[in-house]
Amino acid sequence: MSVECSAARRRTRLGWLALAILVGGCAVGPDFKPPPAPQTPGFVTPGSLPAATADTAASGGGAQRFVADLDIPGAWWTLFQSPPLSALIERGLAHSPTLAAAQAALRQAKELVAAQRGSFYPALSGLASASRQSQSGAALGEPQAGTLLYTLDSASLNISYTLDAFGGVRRQVEALGAQAEYAQFSLEAAYVTLSANIVTAAITEGSLRAQIDANEKIAASEQRQLEIIRRRVAAGGASRTDVLQQQSILQATLAALPTLRAQLAQQRNLLAAYAGVLPADYAGPEFTLDSLHLPADLPVSLPSKFIEQRPDVREYAALLHQYTAQIGVATANMLPQITLTGSYGGQAGSFNGVFSPDAAVWSLAGSLTQPLFKGGQLLHERRAAIAAAAQADANYRSTVITAFQNVSDTLHALQGDAEALAAQTLSERAAAESLALVQAQYKSGAASYLQVLTSQQSYQTAAVALVKARAQRYADTAALFQALGGGWWNRSDVAGN
Repeated sequence: MSVECSAARRRTRLGWLALAILVGGCAVGPDFKPPPAPQTPGFVTPGSLPAATADTAASGGGAQRFVADLDIPGAWWTLFQSPPLSALIERGLAHSPTLAAAQAALRQAKELVAAQRGSFYPALSGLASASRQSQSGAALGEPQAGTLLYTLDSASLNISYTLDAFGGVRRQVEALGAQAEYAQFSLEAAYVTLSANIVTAAITEGSLRAQIDANEKIAASEQRQLEIIRRRVAAGGASRTDVLQQQSILQATLAALPTLRAQLAQQRNLLAAYAGVLPADYAGPEFTLDSLHLPADLPVSLPSKFIEQRPDVREYAALLHQYTAQIGVATANMLPQITLTGSYGGQAGSFNGVFSPDAAVWSLAGSLTQPLFKGGQLLHERRAAIAAAAQADANYRSTVITAFQNVSDTLHALQGDAEALAAQTLSERAAAESLALVQAQYKSGAASYLQVLTSQQSYQTAAVALVKARAQRYADTAALFQALGGGWWNRSDVAGN
């Protein structure tokens, strides 16, 4: 009979073990599946994008070719062929507080995942205690014993384990892992944004220097024209009004220079901030548009690869993963919680006796807790988790649409930039030739001052517009590399390890 009972007990224990393994292998809640890539032929309407942009015989006016599925180098800014720019970006990546904060956030997220994984294992703790107690013998039914004094020492090992029967712990680890993935792509996004911001700031600095140079040359030309008018007034060939008008134009041109110089100083301060230094400590290179070269080949990623390249899309995919896992956590909280506890140790009147076989004490217990009524809290928490996942899904789809819009806008802008630069180049040349001709005619008395005035204003407008058109082409080229993800997958020097 004892053999049969023993066999029955073994079968029961094996049955419970098998059940625990079986139940422990499942996890409630939906399993996350990455959203599929959009089924679209490209970023723009078929046939609306040429194979290359317009080619202009001007500085920075070369044609740019759109190359499908061309990979983006991790250091894409080197395509501008400016060693000082590359050095400044590497300096910024190494010293930027923004990147340092993102790296710290990633390390924190990874540690939280590792900490939560500890819930997969039993918790073991040690306990030791010593006490001196006084107790009345009457309390023990022996009033004649008087007061009893005794010492009680104990030591034990305690173990507890919550069985992850329905996968709640696994879903928590999964959610934290998705949060770490979000932090990873936030870091990549910060890296791409910083590098693109430095390139754009350098281009803006070059544009401001070119505008200052153009205005200084225009002011010098206007000063020479003022001297001509004064000589004509002295000779009786012009009026005092012409002198005043020319002086007014000259002063307006000179008045624009302080604003441009202030903007240049502010741009230098911005580059200092990107480099991670204070304005007074910044001694970076002085950028001009002539020091930058326009990349000839522009990448156009395949839509199926694009969503894997955009850090912000990957961020929102990670958020969707996190909130999907949270549904499983909320569901598991509504189901039974199985906990096993045990302890083994000893108790004795002296510490040396604690470890004797006669002093051994032990316990083994199991508990199952099933929430029955919590005022609807668990139900509504699960519904809230489902709503949060739906919100994350909508935000993800919105981010994908915005990402495709960014690339499409930039591609169209590049095409328009090339055409605008070609038109502005012709306009500036025509305005310069017209001004030179009219000034010569005015000097000989064959043209009126009104003609000179009109030509001066036209040339000044065309010269500044040409600088801005050229800078815009550089800036939109940088914007395309940023919009396509910035090549972060080809670098590993900004990891948050």
